[in-house]
Amino acid sequence: MNNVSKFKHKKVFIAGHRGLVGSAICRELLAHGFTNIITRNHNVLDLSDSHSVEKFFDTERPEWVFDAAAKVGGIHANATYPVEFLLQNLKIQNNIIECAYKFAVEKLMFLGSSCIFPREAPQPLKEEYLLSSALEKTNEAYALAKIAGIKLCHYYNKEYGTNFLAAMPCNLYGINDNYHPTNSHVLPALIRRIHLAKIADDKEVVIWGSGSPKREFMYSDDLANALVFLMLNYDAAEIGEFINIGTGEEITINDLVHLIKSVIGFRGEIVFDHSKPDGTPRKILDISRLNSLGFKTKIPLEQGVPFAYQDFLKNHQM
Repeated sequence: MNNVSKFKHKKVFIAGHRGLVGSAICRELLAHGFTNIITRNHNVLDLSDSHSVEKFFDTERPEWVFDAAAKVGGIHANATYPVEFLLQNLKIQNNIIECAYKFAVEKLMFLGSSCIFPREAPQPLKEEYLLSSALEKTNEAYALAKIAGIKLCHYYNKEYGTNFLAAMPCNLYGINDNYHPTNSHVLPALIRRIHLAKIADDKEVVIWGSGSPKREFMYSDDLANALVFLMLNYDAAEIGEFINIGTGEEITINDLVHLIKSVIGFRGEIVFDHSKPDGTPRKILDISRLNSLGFKTKIPLEQGVPFAYQDFLKNHQM
């Protein structure tokens, strides 16, 4: 990253710094010598409150912003609370993006999710497939909020000449992940379930579906590395409306489960319940645009899952 010395003095606000992505961005910036990093806990700054966000931006005047703040959850949470997922995410991102413009932020990075893509879009998922057909109903509310964020950044760039970037990562995991029993994503949920089965000396763990669907997983520090790489080296006009960020590799749920089983040391059986739905057969991002800019991931699943499990043991057992 040749431009680090040029930019490491920047005053950087990381929204959502305690979460999976935000904390990884903090680590990445600190590793590159950034020292003027601003963070605020939720009890100090409610990002869904427009007056509080405006007061914060007016006082602090950040030069760069990473928007990694969001209300997130798994399929169950998204399907059960669509109003909350749509409204809360719209409020958070609108407040941050509007204030970034109002208070002349030089550069902003908006984070979305691969769920923005249509349910039936061809694989691998290219950036141009956005809004080409209907969304997956179970996470439609969250996806709509993130699509609105992408478009708002794009419209600000087009109408007002701002430099607001947007990035859409694949499935993520890593340090500071969410291990809630019902609201977590698939990889951390599997870590928690198989760990508890090991502790209880269970004979088996039952997994929904056939295990055949394929998914793409990226370690959160790899994502942070990509985001900082983009902020240091590229402007919004160079990367387009948004850019996919992933590994370009996929793994079946069956192979993922057995990898996690091996890392945890669970000796029981894995049983797939074929009567339960599989979901989308395949979900992988096309990352040719990212690769063309010179970025490559560093942390494979075989290395990242043990890292994540150690963090779970240290900080997240419930």
